[in-house]
Amino acid sequence: MKNLSTFLREFLEHLEIEKNRSPKTLQNYEFYINRFIEWYGDKKPEDIDLEEIRKYRIWLNRLEDVHGDALKNNTQNYHLIALRSFLKYLAKRDVKTLAPEKIELMKMPDRDITFLEASDLDRILEAPEKQFKKLKAKNGAISKTAKLMAYRDKSILEMLFSTGLRVSELAKLKKENVNVDRDEFTVKGKGQKSRIVFLSEQAKFWIKKYITERNDMNPYLFISHNPNNTGEKVEHAPITPRSIQRLVEKYGKLAGITKQVTPHTLRHSYATDLLRNGADIRSVQMMLGHTSITTTQIYTHISDRELKSVHKKFHNKGEDEG
Repeated sequence: MKNLSTFLREFLEHLEIEKNRSPKTLQNYEFYINRFIEWYGDKKPEDIDLEEIRKYRIWLNRLEDVHGDALKNNTQNYHLIALRSFLKYLAKRDVKTLAPEKIELMKMPDRDITFLEASDLDRILEAPEKQFKKLKAKNGAISKTAKLMAYRDKSILEMLFSTGLRVSELAKLKKENVNVDRDEFTVKGKGQKSRIVFLSEQAKFWIKKYITERNDMNPYLFISHNPNNTGEKVEHAPITPRSIQRLVEKYGKLAGITKQVTPHTLRHSYATDLLRNGADIRSVQMMLGHTSITTTQIYTHISDRELKSVHKKFHNKGEDEG
């Protein structure tokens, strides 16, 4: 019988070739499972039992990170999820080991979903235009770069809300990926899985305006119009996810929104808007690119809160009037 480290190499090859997992995913799985092997020892899979898992969980719970802080519950769960996937792979290969379903994850509190109400959403989407007009009124003329950045920022905000794209997915889009004369295009998300996303009329209008204004040869849809630290333009590179995060935060503040607004806030707003307008959870799952519907179900708490407010507003009205 081979040792755990040998099976781990084969498991990572399985994830890479058969499951088409990203390099980052492979790196994470290798890190989490290696941590278990370092703690447990490079033994045989058949030696793993529930008592050893119990001890490992205690060790994880007491482990401190580089800052001297205890590992967060969700980080501990990542270790356990990776280990369960590894054991599931071994079971499929008829290798005798602990059944993966016997490893229970830590109970996590419901995720707090931050999304924008309609009024806030309107204000942040209008913010680039308002800032552009304000600058124009103040200076009388606007530079080509300032105009490009305003068109780009407006396009980014409209597209984030129109498509529900992750910031990493948006950043790496190329002009050839998006046909602005059509309402839809295909994007590759996590695990290189393709899905169709849909463009609003506003998103199409501003993307076309932005692309028409550009005269560069950069193939990426959204690019930086500022020089880098050396004063030179970076050719054929996309705008970075961090730059997108910064510009979303900036327009959130300009719109007078007190809570922090991130690209993921717009993704949450997109999903919330779909559910509020009657979309079913399976359709929302597909449009968000979630592998598991469990991930999408975090948004049903929003619907539950809405039902509660409806109940409070309309229930027992007759009794109050009586």
